[in-house]
Amino acid sequence: METIAYKVEGQIVDIIGNKVFGGQVLIKDGKIDSIIEKEVSSSHYIIPGFIDSHIHIESSMLVPSEFARVAVTHGTVATVSDPHEIANVLGVKGIEFMIDNGREVPFKFYFGAPSCVPATDFESSGAKITPDILDQLLQRDDIKYLSEMMNYPGVIHKDPIVMEKIAIAKKYNKPIDGHAPGLIGEEAKKYIEAGITTDHECYTIEEALDKIKYGMKVQIREGSAARNFDALTPLLYDNDKDILFCSDDKHPDELIHGHINLLVKKAVSLGHDPIKILRIASLNPVEHYGLDVGLLQKGDDADFIIVEDLKEFNVLQTYVKGELVAEGGKSLIQSVDIKPLNVFIDNAITEKDLKIKAESDKLRIIKVIEGELVTDSFVTTPKIVNNEAVTDIDRDLLKMVVVNRYTNQPPAVAFINNMGFRRGAVALSIAHDSHNIIATGCSDEEITRAINLVIKNKGGIAIVDHNNEDTLPLPVAGLMAVDTPWNVGHKYARLNQEAINLGTHLKAPFMTLSFMSLLVIPTLKLSDKGLFDGDEFKFVSLFE
Repeated sequence: METIAYKVEGQIVDIIGNKVFGGQVLIKDGKIDSIIEKEVSSSHYIIPGFIDSHIHIESSMLVPSEFARVAVTHGTVATVSDPHEIANVLGVKGIEFMIDNGREVPFKFYFGAPSCVPATDFESSGAKITPDILDQLLQRDDIKYLSEMMNYPGVIHKDPIVMEKIAIAKKYNKPIDGHAPGLIGEEAKKYIEAGITTDHECYTIEEALDKIKYGMKVQIREGSAARNFDALTPLLYDNDKDILFCSDDKHPDELIHGHINLLVKKAVSLGHDPIKILRIASLNPVEHYGLDVGLLQKGDDADFIIVEDLKEFNVLQTYVKGELVAEGGKSLIQSVDIKPLNVFIDNAITEKDLKIKAESDKLRIIKVIEGELVTDSFVTTPKIVNNEAVTDIDRDLLKMVVVNRYTNQPPAVAFINNMGFRRGAVALSIAHDSHNIIATGCSDEEITRAINLVIKNKGGIAIVDHNNEDTLPLPVAGLMAVDTPWNVGHKYARLNQEAINLGTHLKAPFMTLSFMSLLVIPTLKLSDKGLFDGDEFKFVSLFE
């Protein structure tokens, strides 16, 4: 076997030895053969690559191989990835698709076994991950951890199925990720003592400190759907050993402009020691999850980046296992062939399917709250025409529809307020957590057309405005495109702007709509089975 060796020179940032020095790194056969301290002419800095400690790759609308192509341009060399979204659609086959596709490129994907598929039985999903299936997954070396345990009430109250899943992860000595927004005090203690080791859902400093006190690692999240960096930055002063960086959900229009590098830059701009911040971005996730990612030490895999300075962190080059994968903002990873995996029945609907008989003069309404996953709700008098409850644009009472993509059944229809559309309709097959089709709009005719466009494409995003139509096909599980990150990012940004042009005041209308079927987040949501009260955790009627 031919030996491949080369060297790079610059200011070496040793996050283990806590020092910076001029020197030379010798790479041989993908590993760091030696590090020599010496005077060098280069003023650029050699640092460990960045790691996203919790992300759903599917939320980027990119398959893993394409995600890697753009992530390396920002200095990311690895992710801790929860395939929860595709598992809801395709089960184990979906998880295996993500693993296999990720292996096609020089990037380090570490996938987990989803713990909550489906999140509830009050919606229709494409698959279920039972304890027996979890056991099979967690035996695998390429499954690194049990993904976020969203059912925190089940943990606290020791639900037998939940505790069985946790026990399986412990049996194989795999870390267990958490998901417990707002949990503090004794309940947080019980949750953590059950074996939950991380949480990316903290949104106040008090909550984060409480969880750290009881032994948990806190992942500071700065994604597209939720941004907690500003609220949690005080943790960086005294709790840096218990902190990791993550994005959770990163949409393609934002991913093409930056990733974990933006958190590193922001933290350093606040006056924090660059070495401490680089430990958070690389060392901490490696140690917590047991990742095989190099940390710029002799004998490590040569996973590192070269940046212009330790202020802006402009990435000049990225290396994974010694291979140069990005240079000057350009990805050197090539696209690979993708065979879309999907399940999407032809369940085209008609306008007649959306008609709602007025059963009373008291109609329950879902109220959107800008920038939040939670909703409010209220009861009002519907606009009634020919004994039917109809859309009332003047009061911003629009129909919202969820169509089951897995079996042929009538759509569920409700009313939503504060989406703000004045014309047109939008539909998408990204609808947390089971990813049925969700839509809203200003007329039954346009809503129907938008939904049927998504069905025709076997997944994606559609927007209809009178006679105009635009789509972003997502043929991989109805969640991901077969295209480059830059094309998908620009298309998504264009569609988002077109949706805003329909009159909504929401900054991210597609993202907001996608969470209106997430039943585990209160107050009032809509699944394919009907209107659901997340506080009472039961179905409720549309009319009082």
